[in-house]
Amino acid sequence: MKLRPGFITQDVDDTQFLIGVGDAAFNGIVRSNKTAAFIIDCLKQDTTEEAIVDAMFAEYDASKEKIAKDVRKVLDTLRSVNAIED
Repeated sequence: MKLRPGFITQDVDDTQFLIGVGDAAFNGIVRSNKTAAFIIDCLKQDTTEEAIVDAMFAEYDASKEKIAKDVRKVLDTLRSVNAIED
């Protein structure tokens, strides 16, 4: 899975903005905190949900179960705006 073409990110301070541009079906902005931005950055190349969870587990001090739940929630949000290809 990866971020669809037509979506770009812009970081401003501790916030990342995901913006649908061009032919993207979603014409809006998704504002992300640092954790969600980490997930979106992982999606800039082809990856799996499990690989994102492993990368976050190596970076953050949280249980793998909590991380997996958070990753799933962010991925569900991104799917709802058609921002990722599975």
